[in-house]
Amino acid sequence: MTHAADYTVSGMTCQHCVASVTEEVQEVAGVTAVAVDLATGALRVTSDQPLSDDAVRAAVEEAGYALA
Repeated sequence: MTHAADYTVSGMTCQHCVASVTEEVQEVAGVTAVAVDLATGALRVTSDQPLSDDAVRAAVEEAGYALA
């Protein structure tokens, strides 16, 4: 079963920001896909198991940004 969760990331200003967030979130166990939209800050995380919002938040913070 596939799970998807949507978040909003604040503080991103360029494609490097998008790449950093994508890279960190992909490290979360179970994540199968990450889509980040720079213009809106939208983050969609797809996984093969339910994810902890705290795990996603920690990954975004590790990249240097925050969930709005």
